[in-house]
Amino acid sequence: MRNIRLGSGAGYSGDRIEPAVELAEHGDIDYLVFECLAERTIALAQQAKQNDPGSGFDPLLEARMRAVLGVCARKSIRIVTNMGAANPVAAARRTAAVAAELGLGGLKIAAVTGDDVLHLVLAQNYRLEESGGTVADLGDRIISANAYLGVGPIRDALATGAQVVITGRAADPALFMAPLVHEFGWALNDWVRLGQGTVVGHLLECAGQITGGYFADPGFKDVAGLARLGFPIGEVAENGDVVITKVASAGGCVTPATCKEQLLYEIHDPSRYLQPDVVADFSAVSVEEMGTDRVRVTGGRGSPPTGLLKVSVGYADGYMGEGQISYAGPGALARARLALDIVRERLRITKVAASEIRFDLIGVDSLHGDRLARNHQEPYEVRIRVTGRADSLDEAIRIGNEVETLYTNGPAGGGGVTRAAREIVAVQSVLLPRDLVQPSVQLIEA
Repeated sequence: MRNIRLGSGAGYSGDRIEPAVELAEHGDIDYLVFECLAERTIALAQQAKQNDPGSGFDPLLEARMRAVLGVCARKSIRIVTNMGAANPVAAARRTAAVAAELGLGGLKIAAVTGDDVLHLVLAQNYRLEESGGTVADLGDRIISANAYLGVGPIRDALATGAQVVITGRAADPALFMAPLVHEFGWALNDWVRLGQGTVVGHLLECAGQITGGYFADPGFKDVAGLARLGFPIGEVAENGDVVITKVASAGGCVTPATCKEQLLYEIHDPSRYLQPDVVADFSAVSVEEMGTDRVRVTGGRGSPPTGLLKVSVGYADGYMGEGQISYAGPGALARARLALDIVRERLRITKVAASEIRFDLIGVDSLHGDRLARNHQEPYEVRIRVTGRADSLDEAIRIGNEVETLYTNGPAGGGGVTRAAREIVAVQSVLLPRDLVQPSVQLIEA
């Protein structure tokens, strides 16, 4: 049975670059897929595009392409990525420029567009899924609205012969499933294969998570070679069955446990994983170890999609101000608690207009709260953090300023102050009828 080998080159925007190069050079792969978009990333990219129409794509696009284009062209490895973010066409043009500089003239690059649906979202007062409010509630604070595209336009781009396909917002599994649909000729109403294809994409989309990275827990789940962690390869058969593996010389591991953890990652209902192309059902999936760093995953199923596309709506949601300072040595915890009391009182006295204020002792209670921290041994060092939301940048800045004044006005021994203030970009979702979204493909040649 024919296999297609998919390599996962990135699991998020800032991921390491060298594992992707390793996959291209030594992984014997057919496709290298870079999944680089988180929920808020595209809203931030849209802001960058508004300031500069030639930007708005992933900041590491050029570095990644410089690292892999040569070897991928030499070995006929095709690249699929969502690094286009808010500007796939500009990303394709930049990639073409890099290819030309590398002497790769004639390289065909496709930009998939149509996920930017801001005009459609603003045309009707859609319900916000998280808050229960409506788009109108956000007023003029909306920055972006991008629909999660499915397999179709990526498949169409591959059908043109493009060696590089760059999308904006697309469903993460679709980036990996589109090459399978293209290569194997799967019908877009073959729900069983699309369900199993979604399993493949979901297993590969987070890169090093499935090869032991996020899995590692010293003393419980030991993983060797994490500094040289290899990224996963999916050997996919025509029926969608997949063997997850990695380059043998790379660090990390592929085991039934790493695959099971990734399979359940971010899944609300394993029997109804909603995707643009299929409602995937993972409930009958089987995981079987086939050898060292080789795990076979089968049994994904599916049913017809809902006819709706999830749309991430990014919007400005005020400003966050933050200040931090550290205390160490005997009595560090008592001094840190006194410092928080001082800042709490100072924010009241100076009438800083902030809400949702947090007062954290990092290393003590900042993650799990005071109740769980109470019975643990007192630390030798602790860092305080004060954060708050404000309606203006000036008010947000004042929060960090009050922490800084602890240098000379607070408990003894404070040091290492940091201050920050930034705009908050938040995300909610709406559901848009799929028929309203019209993706397209634009070809650019180096």
